[in-house]
Amino acid sequence: MRFSFATPIVAAMLPDRFHSPDHVLRPLSMEDAENIFNGYAQYPEVSRYTIWVPHKRLSKTKEFVAACISTPPEVSRTYSVYDTKETSFRGLLSLRQIKPFHVEVGYVLARPWWGRGVMTDVLKTTVKLMLSQRECFRVSGICDVENVGSARAMEKAGLTREGVLRRYIVHPNVSSSPRDCFIYAAVK
Repeated sequence: MRFSFATPIVAAMLPDRFHSPDHVLRPLSMEDAENIFNGYAQYPEVSRYTIWVPHKRLSKTKEFVAACISTPPEVSRTYSVYDTKETSFRGLLSLRQIKPFHVEVGYVLARPWWGRGVMTDVLKTTVKLMLSQRECFRVSGICDVENVGSARAMEKAGLTREGVLRRYIVHPNVSSSPRDCFIYAAVK
């Protein structure tokens, strides 16, 4: 499958930094690598439904951060999620332009913050911000059919489950075969 990134809506629509009621989202930087590694990247329970395996070394996390930073903003942007005082790292949120009018959201949250409404707060703000832009008509996200927490966060944030993407993506910490995923979206 090939994606066309003809219209740079992500870069045009999203500021370098934005706020939800309880969190600050700012561009990912190399200074976040240690927080990512210590906060979640090395833990199997956090990476269970991701497309990556737990990081054994901080150097692997730094490679990931470097790759995110080097991706052109018209293709993808990754944000670090902190509390409003920017003293407590919570996780990451990424936005990818799928089509000129469609942005896909992905996220990961450090284990201590699960079940506390962090991602619901962040997703609500992100969806509202994206759909307030003239060019954006669709915000979507996917999660493994067994990832109850992620599914619930998207539902609470106002995204609607549209269906199941059968044998859609490999979650290597669960299986080497492609797994079924739920697809959620909010549209205007």
